Amino acid sequence: MPKAAIFDLDGTLLDSVDLHALAWQEALLKFGHDVSFENVRGQIGKGGDKLIPVFLSVDEQRDHGKELEEWRGKRFKSEYLPLVRPFSAVPNLLRRVRDAGVRIAVASSAKKDEVNDYLDVARVVDLVDLTTSSDDVDESKPEPDIFNVVLRKLKIDGAGAVAIGDTPYDAEAAGKAGVRSIGVLCGGFTEHELRKAGCAEVYPGPAALLACFERSLLCN
Repeated sequence: MPKAAIFDLDGTLLDSVDLHALAWQEALLKFGHDVSFENVRGQIGKGGDKLIPVFLSVDEQRDHGKELEEWRGKRFKSEYLPLVRPFSAVPNLLRRVRDAGVRIAVASSAKKDEVNDYLDVARVVDLVDLTTSSDDVDESKPEPDIFNVVLRKLKIDGAGAVAIGDTPYDAEAAGKAGVRSIGVLCGGFTEHELRKAGCAEVYPGPAALLACFERSLLCN
């Protein structure tokens, strides 16, 4: 039995990946970068520090990278946050984890203020023991910084935790921190992509993970 479950938010507990991709695509276009929705969507799960360099040169990042990211954040909060909904069974899954005596942490590449909003949307504020965001680390996923922060705060090692995420970046970051990972398909990546990145188990979404809880890494 693990001591902690470390959940991602976007695409894992919340149906928000397409909305984030739209906000990033609009921000990139506003600052002169014509990037397709599909290309942007494939990068969701990373923090802005990892996403922006995919589409902007070093000089472009220096010139308007920070302004672009700030515009994206305001755009998402005003236009898209009201549309975000949790996937089915999210509160029930987290309650089941807590009932098993496992602590719950959230490790997201989102900004701190976005994480707080998301917990409200998912109706899990009272179920989460610890939250971390991209504001807490030097580098976001797929680097392991955010998982290392969680492990340090919970005073456990990687073997005592299980990560749950929807992207290869979650699995890669968790693996670098010595944390086993469970993948969910509801964020849009394939089972092959998730397993290749290191996921030991893959489920369609939170409801399926709840249904299979006693056979999952969360209970073993």
